[in-house]
Amino acid sequence: MILFDGRGILLDVEGTTSSISFVYDVLFEFAKRHVGDFLARHASDPVVARLAGDLARETGADPAARPEQVALAAIDLMNRDVKSTPLKALQGLIWRGGFESGELVAHVFPDVPPALEQWAASGLDVRIYSSGSVEAQRLFFGHTAAGDLLPHLRGHYDTTTGPKREPSSYAKIADDMGLAPRQILFVSDVGAELDAARAAGMATVLAVRPGNREPGGLFVHDAVESFTQIVV
Repeated sequence: MILFDGRGILLDVEGTTSSISFVYDVLFEFAKRHVGDFLARHASDPVVARLAGDLARETGADPAARPEQVALAAIDLMNRDVKSTPLKALQGLIWRGGFESGELVAHVFPDVPPALEQWAASGLDVRIYSSGSVEAQRLFFGHTAAGDLLPHLRGHYDTTTGPKREPSSYAKIADDMGLAPRQILFVSDVGAELDAARAAGMATVLAVRPGNREPGGLFVHDAVESFTQIVV
């Protein structure tokens, strides 16, 4: 059991609030199936065109590459789980259609919805920090199997804030939240992310969920298997 008397909670998504298998086997597969058609249909959209150009440059291709070439590059990045900012933004745009149509429904562990509700009701500032884009995060938590969880969340951060394994990213988040880092508890399944948050001064907890990989990292972090073990 973890006793936390701070004022903010920062949560990872994959392997923390949701299973890794849902992200890889459902969300990534949906994006892979639809990325080619999406890029072709929205080629004239300036936002999509900018992301396609950024993706092409990031992968060493011609910025004016055809949609099918950019799609192949995007699929390759997904297969290698590269935390590419333009890729994550593109995924969010693709997932929007799936979530809004009901084809996609986000998985969250059973302890997550009541914990978010309780924490928010108690006045805690609960936010999300994920490599997935802010757009994707809002879609995800707005369309879960437990309903819309967005009312319990005050903010979202992605890799535009900074890399998740850099202490400076957590310092920026604490500043944005208006809290001292020591008043924020960061929960993740990745040791290197927890190490970075601790280096920035945050309290840390390791999420141990079914299907998670070995966390790695340099330091030992207190672990929980359920959010019910975090007492605020």
